Amino acid sequence: MHSNTEADGRGLTPAGLTSVKKSRRWTVLVWMGTLVTMGAQDRVMSSEETDHYEQAVAALAGRSYDTAGDSFARAAWQTLAAPRPEQGPFEAEQKGWVGTGVRYLVTSALCYRVAGRQDRARHRGTEAGAVAADLQTVLTHPAQQACLEELAADARLAGGLDDVGDAYSDAADAYRTSAGSVDNPQRWGTTPLFEAAATPLQQVARSTANGEIAIAWEDLHGPDPAAPGQFLAHRATYKRQRFPSLLESVVDDGYLAAPRGTTEYNNETYRCPDCGSNDVNWVADSVLCMRCSTPVEQR
Repeated sequence: MHSNTEADGRGLTPAGLTSVKKSRRWTVLVWMGTLVTMGAQDRVMSSEETDHYEQAVAALAGRSYDTAGDSFARAAWQTLAAPRPEQGPFEAEQKGWVGTGVRYLVTSALCYRVAGRQDRARHRGTEAGAVAADLQTVLTHPAQQACLEELAADARLAGGLDDVGDAYSDAADAYRTSAGSVDNPQRWGTTPLFEAAATPLQQVARSTANGEIAIAWEDLHGPDPAAPGQFLAHRATYKRQRFPSLLESVVDDGYLAAPRGTTEYNNETYRCPDCGSNDVNWVADSVLCMRCSTPVEQR
């Protein structure tokens, strides 16, 4: 049923993992001879976080951005308390699962901005920046340190705080400095921490692009992985140039799309009651119009 899955082949190949195909929607793994397929938004979480994230997505679909901000904040707090089963937030590990919590705080601030609640956006952005800074005492690899600086810059932008451009420049410099400790920048770029730093920008961008993927992997990374510092620094530089204007457009329009999950074009089962599209986005427990994030109806 799900089509349009262009594989790019990024990622690790540990022992037992014989095949990896990744697309913007699906990750297909062959692990010890077993086919495993995971949606791009899939992650291990507690039932409580699932509820809050699902509520946040539903609130976005209902254009209730104040409520969405609240729900993303609650999902963030749950994730920060327990990023994975039996894993606390203050444990050094290479994937950086705890970054998803920071991402939810940034998204909460974005929701409040669209809702016209600048005061709450500022508070949430300040909180996200403080958490990102604190996590630098835990996630100590230089590439992770740089990514957390980038997330702190996102927090400043989302919260309407000062010195956003300088924060992105500092993050780009930190990535360049990390080059000597990064042997595979593509591997780092696909970890949950780094994906957490990409998702809010991509969500804002698709809000201005009729639901399409407006910013691809290639836009956010340098052309040569053999120059890892420049490869990773490119995203922070790109954000410095593009993210403020994209966010301004979303705030002016009063519309923030739901995150992109699993999508299908020309679905024969569903149709959007608002715009008439039958392009579908499955995200959290919602079935939404890919174009305008309205809950779709069965024909």
